[in-house]
Amino acid sequence: MGIVNIIASILLPPLGVFMNMGISQALVINILLTLLGWLPGVIHALWIISKKSEQANV
Repeated sequence: MGIVNIIASILLPPLGVFMNMGISQALVINILLTLLGWLPGVIHALWIISKKSEQANV
């Protein structure tokens, strides 16, 4: 996980997801979660980033 991605995910969760996945279903889900509350959006964004970095390491 890059430090820039982590900071972007904490400050603005949809930006962190967009930087990793582009325009995708994960981005739409993250936007909805962020609208419901900031914390669910952050948790989802960090999960997406960690999942993406795991796939890159395999």
